[in-house]
Amino acid sequence: MDELETITLLDENGEEAVFEVLGVVNVEDTDYAILIPISEEDEDEEEEEAYIFRVDTDENGEEVLSEVEDDGEFEMVKDAWETLCVDEFELDDEDDFDEYDE
Repeated sequence: MDELETITLLDENGEEAVFEVLGVVNVEDTDYAILIPISEEDEDEEEEEAYIFRVDTDENGEEVLSEVEDDGEFEMVKDAWETLCVDEFELDDEDDFDEYDE
C-alpha cells in the first residue's frame, strides 16, 4: 500500500491541520495542490471536501500554498482536476464501458 503524502498547515486560529495531498494539477503554467483534511473524527465519513491551493514562491524562493479566492480561477482548476481524474480512471476497452452506459 502506498504511503499517503501529507502536509500540515496552520489555520486562521494558528491551529495545525493535517491534509492528504491528492495531487497537483498545472493550469496555465501555475501549479495547484488538491488537499483533503485528515482527522480522526472524519475517518468514518465517506464524503470528503477537497481544497485547492495555488503553489506560489515566497521572497526566499520557498514554495508556499496560497488560498484561491477568485471564483473563476477556482472553477478552472476544479474542472482541470476533474478532467484529470476522469482521464486517469478511463477503461482501456471502451466497449466494456458502453455496456454499463444505458
